[in-house]
Amino acid sequence: QTQLVESGGGLVQAGGSLRLSCIASRSTVARYNMAWFRQSPGKDRQFVAGIRWSGVPFYADSVKGRFTVSRDIPKNTVYLQMNSLKPADTAAYFCAAVVPSGDYETRGLDDYDYWGQGAQVTVSP
Repeated sequence: QTQLVESGGGLVQAGGSLRLSCIASRSTVARYNMAWFRQSPGKDRQFVAGIRWSGVPFYADSVKGRFTVSRDIPKNTVYLQMNSLKPADTAAYFCAAVVPSGDYETRGLDDYDYWGQGAQVTVSP
């Protein structure tokens, strides 16, 4: 069973930066597609950014150019660097993982088998 633990959330002013971390319990990062989703109260969970097992990143249009996803294989950790944050980015952020059947992007909730507990990010005006 793969476990994912997020950290790094917090409160930041608009225009600021935060970095989220997701540590996996097994040698997951190099073999899995990893992704970040977010969910605001009363809204559906949405894809934010991901990284294919091959190392290729992919992003939602709403964060492209502001957020960067990366990984550290020896540390079994995936990061989400968030810059130029906006109040609309306020949400609980979830890390997710799946072993894909090929080297392709996975953007749907149902594409993922493992989830973290979430980390809250709050951006004040």
